[in-house]
Amino acid sequence: MELKRVVITGIGAISPLGHTAQETWEAVVAGKSGAGPITLFDASKFKTTFACEVKGFDVAKYIDRKEARRLDRYAQFAMVAAEECIADSKLDLDKVNKNRVGVVIASGIGGLGTFEEEVRGYDAEAGPRFNPFFIPKMISDISAGHVSMKYGFHGPNYSTASACASSTNALIDACHLIRLGKADVIIAGGAEASICAAGVGGFNAMNALSTRNDDPEGASRPFSASRDGFVMGEGAACLVIEELEHALSRGAHIYAELVGTGLSADAYHLTATHPDGLGAKLVMTNALEDAGLSPEDIDYINVHGTSTPVGDISESKAIKEVFGGAAYKLNISSTKSMTGHLLGAAGAIEAMFALKAVAEDTVPPTINHASDDEDPEIDYKLNFTFNKAQHRPIRAALSNTFGFGGHNASVIFKKFVK
Repeated sequence: MELKRVVITGIGAISPLGHTAQETWEAVVAGKSGAGPITLFDASKFKTTFACEVKGFDVAKYIDRKEARRLDRYAQFAMVAAEECIADSKLDLDKVNKNRVGVVIASGIGGLGTFEEEVRGYDAEAGPRFNPFFIPKMISDISAGHVSMKYGFHGPNYSTASACASSTNALIDACHLIRLGKADVIIAGGAEASICAAGVGGFNAMNALSTRNDDPEGASRPFSASRDGFVMGEGAACLVIEELEHALSRGAHIYAELVGTGLSADAYHLTATHPDGLGAKLVMTNALEDAGLSPEDIDYINVHGTSTPVGDISESKAIKEVFGGAAYKLNISSTKSMTGHLLGAAGAIEAMFALKAVAEDTVPPTINHASDDEDPEIDYKLNFTFNKAQHRPIRAALSNTFGFGGHNASVIFKKFVK
């Protein structure tokens, strides 16, 4: 069986850097940080009092207020990103075969804010009084369901959950469905909104978050010696993933071709990556083999790069081992230094950055690094694209995401050539 070719024809995002994909891309290329004091709840007693929130979000601009009350914040974000990517793709909803259009939208945590609100409101003495929309708002698959219902898409419809790798898994599943001829178009991505007391408190308890409360914008500093944990972010990103001939037949704009996918497991620890990057090495190798590319063909890697003490070291080691001498010729950057860590939505928004890099020959930077803040365990001969975007030809780009539980997922985008 000959596998179908897979391309990206639409992008959408809402993030701490902007309410559209283009606003977000322009901000990340400019090296802007989305971090600031937490406003979504009173965090004054928490070890971490800042995050990368989506600012100025008025759901009424996008969704009817009555309908919005039935959606957790994470699902609201998913609806916004999905609407933008569908519009961007110029998909004709009156002509497309909706039986062959699917939706795969991930969330690592789902409606944590809704869960927190409902449980806090429970009064054991008065008896159970829960909102009838409690469960449908909270569950992590519901954003995919809402998108399919809004547009009448009857193709494959579900969510993927693999912690911070969740939305890369969604993209990979979408790719496989199209390659195998199971669908013509998949709306795929991820959404997350866990900046609430339970989310911040939970990650604080694990000592996973940066506590640089006096300098929120400078707190996420991947590959720097003084890194002290990740900065929580929120938002969503969705891509229109389409079978090539279907896209060509309707004259669609093609951003890039999705040519490689990789999956692996660390099988090591609940939360920490393998110190030697074993799972990271395997997942990148698998993606390269799937794409039929050599290490020399990759010009940019959007790394997982969370700004955690162990993770950044292991990922940089893995890149050196997989790419060998070619590692010193490519660009590396962690856009989490600007967006924060979008958890289950991280893979989708970072995949969007990788494919935009391919489309525009532009590498976004890793911000917040100083030359006197170097870790002796990191090889700074690697080009981490510190502090300033770099313009260069980019034939292909790889995006890595790694999740709690040892879940690893990678995707490769390549310049489209008919």
